Amino acid sequence: QDQLAESGGGLVQAGGSLTLSCVPSGRAFISYALAWFRQAPGKEREFVGASIWSTRITYYADSVKERFAISRDNAKNTAYLQMNTLKPEDTATYYCASRVSRRCSGYGCYAAPDYDYWGQGTQVTVSS
Repeated sequence: QDQLAESGGGLVQAGGSLTLSCVPSGRAFISYALAWFRQAPGKEREFVGASIWSTRITYYADSVKERFAISRDNAKNTAYLQMNTLKPEDTATYYCASRVSRRCSGYGCYAAPDYDYWGQGTQVTVSS
């Protein structure tokens, strides 16, 4: 199947850390960019961060800048979202998404409809 699979979510106290993983399969292979989005109950899906695979340029939402980081392990064909200093407002379902060919830069990488493949999401809950 052409999809992404997230894992690593869970319950953590405020100030703690979690690392989410994203593994692509089939045509969901990350050929141009990989992004993370999140959606809290009653809210719209929002951009968290994106990484342009060939250049390793990354973009982050202001709300997570300096706390979250996208990385990858090519040997394991896996992308990661390292989340540090977590806050209760980070509580959401987190999704990874891959972008096959449409190029982007800056805010142009923030739009969810421009991503081609999505995972099912993994829940992150931060307690205060």
